[in-house]
Amino acid sequence: QVQLVESGGGLVQAGGSLRLSCSASGIIASMNVMAWHRQAPGKQRVLVASISRLGYTYYADSVKGRFTISTDNAKNTVYLQMNSLKPEDTAVYYCLSVDTSTWGPGTQVTVSA
Repeated sequence: QVQLVESGGGLVQAGGSLRLSCSASGIIASMNVMAWHRQAPGKQRVLVASISRLGYTYYADSVKGRFTISTDNAKNTVYLQMNSLKPEDTAVYYCLSVDTSTWGPGTQVTVSA
């Protein structure tokens, strides 16, 4: 059973950067797709970025060019590098193992104007 734990969230000013980490108890190299979602207050959880086992990536239009998803298979960790952050990026960010439908508990990101 895969378990995921996110870290790296916090409070940052607009224009700043954060790097989120998602540590997996299982071997992520064997997982076909890992993804980051986010949920802002009062809104639905939405897909932010995903990465396949072959390295193909997807980004939501709202973060394209600012966020980068990557993996470190040796560390069983998925990262989300977030640059040029905006107040509208404020949300709880969740890691997802698509293969196993396993979610992490989430990490809060708050961007102040």
